[in-house]
Amino acid sequence: MLHDRRGPSHVTKTIFFSVGEPSGDQHAARLIRQLANPGGMAMRNDERIICRGFGGPSMLAAGCRVDLDLTRHAVVGIVEVLPKLREFFRFADQAEDIFRSGSVDSVVLVDFPGFNWHIAKRAKKYGIPVHYYCPPQLWAWGAWRVRKMKRSVDHVVAVLPVEQSFFNRHQIPVSLVGHPFFDAVAEQKLDTAVMRRFQSQQNSGDRVVAVLPGSRDHEVRANFPIQLETIRRLDRELSQSGENVRFAVAAYRDKQCLWCREQLSEEDKDLPIDFYVDCTSEIIEAAHCAMMVSGSVSLELLARETPAAVIYRVGRVLHAVGKRVLKIDSVTLPNLMAGRKLFPEFISVGDPAPAVDFLTETMRAMLQDSFYYAKIRRDLQKLRDEHARPGASQRAAELLRSKLFGDLETLPEKNSFGMQTQMRDAA
Repeated sequence: MLHDRRGPSHVTKTIFFSVGEPSGDQHAARLIRQLANPGGMAMRNDERIICRGFGGPSMLAAGCRVDLDLTRHAVVGIVEVLPKLREFFRFADQAEDIFRSGSVDSVVLVDFPGFNWHIAKRAKKYGIPVHYYCPPQLWAWGAWRVRKMKRSVDHVVAVLPVEQSFFNRHQIPVSLVGHPFFDAVAEQKLDTAVMRRFQSQQNSGDRVVAVLPGSRDHEVRANFPIQLETIRRLDRELSQSGENVRFAVAAYRDKQCLWCREQLSEEDKDLPIDFYVDCTSEIIEAAHCAMMVSGSVSLELLARETPAAVIYRVGRVLHAVGKRVLKIDSVTLPNLMAGRKLFPEFISVGDPAPAVDFLTETMRAMLQDSFYYAKIRRDLQKLRDEHARPGASQRAAELLRSKLFGDLETLPEKNSFGMQTQMRDAA
């Protein structure tokens, strides 16, 4: 919709965002800031673009008009979704009312596929171009939904190389911009007091092992007992050889931290273990290596070049279903980016003892085998240099701006990500 026809410099256009996850809210907020101010704080804001839609507090703080805080309604799993179906259809109707008004020029979806498919379908009903930023992981599971993607999405803004390859194979227009998680890492300001504490430990000859038990309560309860038993074993072995290692547990919430502490027995009172809340970045930065639960935090480990061993504990039923549905041989994003297992990983089903054995052996190697450790660090550095550079939000903003205004001639042949943008071909 053209709100002012006095010339290209006075044309304003509106982008409608649909974002349902807190992490997506943060990714979208960075993109919105780049759309509003492409040249940085020293340059005048780009007043041609208006952002509105469904999102969360981070988008609101970035200057987006939030018609609905969708992040408050984020759910996981069919059991949680079913009671809220009527509510989600009402939200989709609210979006359609906005589309019907003719005030929206482009729609940007961020993850949250169960709901966003409905938003895409309703936007296409009114001829509004739809872009999917941080698309659903159809390449890992759900490939049968490719037809739905073809029908309802005009362009995929991919954040991982595996996504670009997948959508290219299925002839869906796609541009690779890199993962916005690396923007978050680059922007992160580490707590100096916490870092001084780790520096003091290192000056005393201690090495830090990061213990990352997951961000969700059920992940912590399923995986931390395995990590704790590994810590017990390693402490017995390493203390006999005179090595000083401290284990830093990174909890996301106070109640998770408290639960982890409660798992220590009376015999654990002398374990070299410390508990932290909301210090994950500092712990990863200071750590010699890490034991972690599979998740997006693996991207921060890559960005900070911290070797890690990965576990993920699942039930027998989910594991059986996953073996049939999943089309990938790894659950760790850096491994998928590299095409091989830079981070050793283990899926734990049933008896936890094999997972404890795996973690103990792998962490022992990272702590005692300097050649093995150095090789992992070299491989991580190479992968980071290729795929973990910040700037994804800026590149995504350039792409969306080119779609809105057609100013492709202002874009370089190659972006700072070091890859062909594919913007000209996709346009």
